[in-house]
Amino acid sequence: MEWSDEGIVLGLRRHGEASVILETLTQGHGRHLGLVRDGRSRRQGATLQPGNRVALRWRARLDEQLGTFTVEPARLRPELTLGDGATIAALNWMCALLRLLPERDPHPQLYAAVEIAADHLSERLAARALIARIELATLEALGFGLDLTCCAATGATQDLAYVSPKSGRAVSAQAGAPWAERLLALPAFLRGDGIEPPPEDIEAGLRLTGFFLERNVFTPRGLPQPAARAAFLARAVVSNHSQGQVGT
Repeated sequence: MEWSDEGIVLGLRRHGEASVILETLTQGHGRHLGLVRDGRSRRQGATLQPGNRVALRWRARLDEQLGTFTVEPARLRPELTLGDGATIAALNWMCALLRLLPERDPHPQLYAAVEIAADHLSERLAARALIARIELATLEALGFGLDLTCCAATGATQDLAYVSPKSGRAVSAQAGAPWAERLLALPAFLRGDGIEPPPEDIEAGLRLTGFFLERNVFTPRGLPQPAARAAFLARAVVSNHSQGQVGT
C-alpha cells in the first residue's frame, strides 16, 4: 500500500530512541498518522514542526496498519513556533481542534481553510476570524454543521442575524427580534460576507462556534473546554482598548 500527498503537521509522539509518530492533516487522506524513522534527528526537526506543510509518501503492507512516512518540506512556517504567545496559542488550538477529526476521513475544503489560516496565525485579528471559520468547518466535518443558508422561520436568505441554539439554523433579524435574547448572534463574516470583520463580530463568531463545540462535541465526550482553546481566547486581543477571554 502506498500513496503520496501533502499535509499540515499537527504534532508528534516519540517512538523508540530516534523515531516519531507523525500526525498530519492531509489534503486527500484526512487526518493520518505514520511512523517517521529518525524523526528526532536535527535534519528532520525543522521540517516536523506544527503548522508546516510537508510532502508525504506513506507506505504499509496493509491499509489498516500505521505505516511509515517519508517526509520532505513543502512550506516551512518558523514564524508560528517561534512567534509570540498569541501566535503559539492560536497554532496549538488549531492543531488540537483538528485532532478531533476521525482518522483517514478526507475533508479537502477544511484542509484548504487550514492552509490559509496557517499563513496568517501571526496576525492576531485575522487569526481569530480564521479560527472561528475553522471551528465552524470542523463542526460540519464532525456531523454537527450549522445551517446558515436561510431563515428557519421564514425561509428568507437575506438579513440573517441570529442562530437558534436548539436547531443550529439561521434566523432573520425580523423573525428573531422577539426572541433576540435567547438567540445567538450570527456575524456576517461566518456567512462569507465581508473580508475584514470588526473585533465585536469576531468575538460573536467565537461565542457562536464555542457554544456548539461545547454542546455537541466536548460535553458528549465528557470533556471540559480544552485548555488550548481557553489559552487562545485569553491571549488574543479583542480590540484596541481591551484584552480578555471570549467565553462560550
